Amino acid sequence: MDIVIRRAEPGEYEALGELTAQAYLRDGLLDFGESDAYLGELRDVAKRAAAAEVLVAVAAGRLLGGVTFVGRPGPMADIAAPGEAEMRMLAVAGAARGRGAGESLVRACVDRARATDGCVRIVLSTQRTMRAAHRIYERLGFVRTPERDWNPLPELADVTLLTYELTL
Repeated sequence: MDIVIRRAEPGEYEALGELTAQAYLRDGLLDFGESDAYLGELRDVAKRAAAAEVLVAVAAGRLLGGVTFVGRPGPMADIAAPGEAEMRMLAVAGAARGRGAGESLVRACVDRARATDGCVRIVLSTQRTMRAAHRIYERLGFVRTPERDWNPLPELADVTLLTYELTL
């Protein structure tokens, strides 16, 4: 299967938002399930695309997954500092998993970070249970940065996101 990575088109935003939301729900990644406030963020691809670059993986005309590449600190960056790019909301449709779409999306983000003037590393946050994603990150040379781990919901003490970085 030939996977093409490209910028998401506005006509794909709704489908990508739903693919992303369903991936997070299916994998049990939202603490409050269907009522989780983050579900709206995952579905709002137009908002992401206005502030960052949203990439999709497609094959044979089918949407396989997507990711948000944040080239510089800004409204879509959670942890990126000056000189860092950030990757967010990596999601692959259940039926497309294990075919290389996730790794292709991560590689595309790394390539974009390398092409960004002044960018020295790419960073990301991930949940402990996202083990398949961790394997991709580690295979591509990302290393854990536990000193940067953080809690996006301070009112819930048991929510800690793990962080990784790749020096370019």
